[in-house]
Amino acid sequence: MIIGVPREIKDHETRVGLVPSGVTALREAGHEVLVETHAGEGSSLTDREYMQAGAQIENDATAVWGKADLVVKVKEPQPSEYAYFRPGLTLFTYLHLAPLPELTDRLLVSCVNGVAYETIRESDGSLPLLTPMSEVAGRMSVQVGAQYLEKPMGGRGILLGGVPGVAPANVVVLGGGIVGTNAAKMALGLGAHVIMIDKNLNRLREIDDIFNGQVVTLASNAWTIGENLKTADLVIGAVLIPGASAPKLVKREMIANMKRGAVVVDVAIDQGGCFETSHATTHTEPIYFVDGVLHYCVSNMPAAVPHTSTFALTNATFPYLLELANHGLERACEVRPALKPGVNTYNGYVTHEGVAQSQGRQWRELAAVE
Repeated sequence: MIIGVPREIKDHETRVGLVPSGVTALREAGHEVLVETHAGEGSSLTDREYMQAGAQIENDATAVWGKADLVVKVKEPQPSEYAYFRPGLTLFTYLHLAPLPELTDRLLVSCVNGVAYETIRESDGSLPLLTPMSEVAGRMSVQVGAQYLEKPMGGRGILLGGVPGVAPANVVVLGGGIVGTNAAKMALGLGAHVIMIDKNLNRLREIDDIFNGQVVTLASNAWTIGENLKTADLVIGAVLIPGASAPKLVKREMIANMKRGAVVVDVAIDQGGCFETSHATTHTEPIYFVDGVLHYCVSNMPAAVPHTSTFALTNATFPYLLELANHGLERACEVRPALKPGVNTYNGYVTHEGVAQSQGRQWRELAAVE
């Protein structure tokens, strides 16, 4: 099989879908790997390293997309890449289709088989390819939030951990999953007062044990969220429904009742965001204000630390990529059942229920598609 690795073109996206060690492993398994020139430079990986690993370097994206049977990326294709779509092509990347009906349309019309990292699910319910970037984004959310709380950045002028005699910042984390847990870990480590809100009481018990009672845990409901946002300096949106749009837990009126200069970081923005006031931003223009509250809603946060993120991501994705290369999509889904929920589009059909429900489309079970 021919595996293509194009250079990412999303704003400030400098991660890459495959590292040189993965090239070597694919070559040893009998596959050909095409890498677009400079694809790895943002992650401190040179063309020379890819060539030494056995990759063929292509000078433009057209050659990579045009020759490859399987394209491996990091982020969803951008509009300028839609022209490369063709029937039978398998695309392996983060897709986050729920808020992207236009991309979904193009994948369906072109009969591209879209395998989304974020919906691959193991038998224990874990999301192994979402986890590493959720860890990065969760930790970054507090780092970014602390920076934007500084007055020159537009925030209230709050030091997250305070100092003796001055109270620390109040940090509210919405969601107790991977993102939320890593955000709480960072905020607590910096000395902030941390509240975590989640609807799963068993998860809140686990959080209480993990942090030895140092994180205040609250059962989620609209009143609790609204009341705690009134006193929050930093709010981290960390909710997830795999494949589907994130629920809008924070209403516009809740934002209006927050302190001026408070900061919200919506890590759920890839799935549409969990604040009613959220819309996706970029690393070039990362923030905006609503009712005096600073919003940071960058849809590819981990791209700001590409070296760490690329290796964390490819450590997780490569075993699945190798299965796809060795067996092809259909057989790989039989050999590795975790891949089945990852198939969001196949042969012109939506094959993930969450994507279909978010966009009001019909869907088919993968096994039912001819």
